[in-house]
Amino acid sequence: MVGAGVLSLPYAMAHLGWGPGLVALLVSWGITLYTLRLLIELHECVPGVRFNRLRDLGAHALGPRLGPWVVVPQQLIVQLGCDMVYMVTGGKCLQKFAESLCPRCGPLHQSYWICIFGSSQFLLSQLPNLDAITAVSFAAAAMSLCYSTISWAACVARGPVPGVSYAYKAGTAADSTFRVFSALGQVAFAFQTNLHHLIGSFSHQLNAPLPAQSRDERSGM
Repeated sequence: MVGAGVLSLPYAMAHLGWGPGLVALLVSWGITLYTLRLLIELHECVPGVRFNRLRDLGAHALGPRLGPWVVVPQQLIVQLGCDMVYMVTGGKCLQKFAESLCPRCGPLHQSYWICIFGSSQFLLSQLPNLDAITAVSFAAAAMSLCYSTISWAACVARGPVPGVSYAYKAGTAADSTFRVFSALGQVAFAFQTNLHHLIGSFSHQLNAPLPAQSRDERSGM
């Protein structure tokens, strides 16, 4: 679990507490690991056929008509939600970075920074495959490891702050319920990963080529 969602885990743990928070983390981790394992095992569940896309796997499991209608909308909802969150987050980060470099410069509205970040993502999406953005992926992984390490190392180094209460925040039952569900959403977001979408591509690149006989059978020869 490495990504921007890690930064929201302190908020989630503060509202869930150590016991329920650790249980939520372990459950989310188990679900993520189990579903990834399923996708890996189902990648070649049919001899001579590789399901590199979730849509193809859904069509095989639920039928060519029902499968795409079940899988594709869920993919779009998850992907669009993640894209919007990361575009806003990326735009805010660019804005803060520019303001820290040039405090005297005229401020640029946050919407423009979001558009700038989104434009860069659009350009990267035109590249043919993941191999074409190896350097970008490596830099992103390195930065994710860095800020994830900073987030927990800084908390450990600082330790408890005198005069600060770490008890549950007081509030009404409705507020507490809302905070609990919000915290569970933060945990789920931290464990959401594009690996579920990319695991087919990874397996396709790492696995050996299909035998010639299997390719001939698939082509109907």
